[in-house]
Amino acid sequence: MSPTVWIVLLWIGFTVTHLGLASVRVEPRLRARIGDAAFLALYSVIALALFVPLMTIYFGNRHAGPWLWTVQVGPVLRVFLYLGMTLGLVLAVGSLLKPSPASIVPGGTSEVRGVYRVTRHPLVLGLAIVWALHLIPNASTADVAFFGGFLLFSLAGARHQDLRKLHSGDPQLREFIAATSFLPFGRGVSGLVELSPLVIVLGLLLALGARWLHPQPLWP
Repeated sequence: MSPTVWIVLLWIGFTVTHLGLASVRVEPRLRARIGDAAFLALYSVIALALFVPLMTIYFGNRHAGPWLWTVQVGPVLRVFLYLGMTLGLVLAVGSLLKPSPASIVPGGTSEVRGVYRVTRHPLVLGLAIVWALHLIPNASTADVAFFGGFLLFSLAGARHQDLRKLHSGDPQLREFIAATSFLPFGRGVSGLVELSPLVIVLGLLLALGARWLHPQPLWP
């Protein structure tokens, strides 16, 4: 099979097992049967068994397969890509420095501030912005399968998290979900002005570090 097919199959396996094991029907039963520690070990082993070969196959076959589109990366597009990726990393950093007010169940809060006014999933969907922007200049079938897989998994994982929270029946969690946007900037860009300088600086440093560590440019 081609590298593209392997990447697609591994993404399907990773997504199905990752979300399936964490579903409200499967996880509680498994935890009750084998214990919390064994469940976490099983969850981790299965994830690594699929994710490691996924990464290995892609990075051994970057830009493999036919190209689905070609985009000339000039100065304007280059700036757009770097600014967009930096924004995605800023959102991700913001979520790490300020955990979601809906993360404590029960007893969460519907208060929405800062990065959560941009999206209620700033970590996952902030990174989704990074994956989506990688698709613009990297358009071989292997590239699209790899980065597109990250993007789809991010969206599916965020939606799955919403459904788990709604299943808990906590009214404050429902208020939080109702007051926030799933997709970034679904309720405007006003949340950006509430980001702290520390979040912006750390996000910028992370973006610069990621660019410096890249062995090659983000595109041919």
